[in-house]
Amino acid sequence: MAFSVNTNAGALLALQNLNGTTKQLNVVQNRVNTGLKVASAKDNAAVFNIAQGLRGDLGGLNAVKSSIDRAISTLDVAIAAGEAVSDLLINLKEKAVAAKDQGIDTASRTALNDEYKELRDQIGTITANAEFNGVNAVDGSSSITAILNADASSSITIAAQDLGLGGVVTIGAASSIGTGTAAAAELTKLEASITAVGTSLSKFGSGAARLELQKTFVAKLSDAIEVGIGNLVDADLARESASLQALQVRQQ
Repeated sequence: MAFSVNTNAGALLALQNLNGTTKQLNVVQNRVNTGLKVASAKDNAAVFNIAQGLRGDLGGLNAVKSSIDRAISTLDVAIAAGEAVSDLLINLKEKAVAAKDQGIDTASRTALNDEYKELRDQIGTITANAEFNGVNAVDGSSSITAILNADASSSITIAAQDLGLGGVVTIGAASSIGTGTAAAAELTKLEASITAVGTSLSKFGSGAARLELQKTFVAKLSDAIEVGIGNLVDADLARESASLQALQVRQQ
């Protein structure tokens, strides 16, 4: 090229190189600052779109975790109430067996009957108050439901059990052991009730075990997706830091 006092080709070339270096430097600095090599669609539209879809799945799984945690907590309350009812039934059976003895005196029978009524009424108190997050699974009113996947297309339902008086517990709200005959009749009902409550607790326990397994799986799936997103969009900070230093030297 001919010599010219109006155009400095070397300076123009140097400026182009400087602008290119500055542009690269901005990209690398952004990666170092954000920790991401794909922070927006303009960095890599296809990868960004895939990552956003995976982030949506991850958000859905976080909702699944919350749903399962609520269901497990509700089941914990239901199981605690069921175990308390089972213990009360055993105590009631003890009173009924004692009252069935025809040889006890009237005062003893009256005392046994009073204790029996107190324990009987406690069953109703427990089942009425065994509620978590507005759900009571032991008075027969509310089943326990949890979603199992990110699009809420699958769920698990643990059926409610009526552990109150007159439900699985077949003794009534006015039952008593005031006579030997009445005690014998109540004893039969109590034995059946103990078995029935045990069956209900078994259903709750099976549901809880399934939820715990699903919770573990969802946690592992979430971790795998998070790692996958990182593989797609995370920057290699060691490499980017080295590039940053090299570009800064070139810029200077």
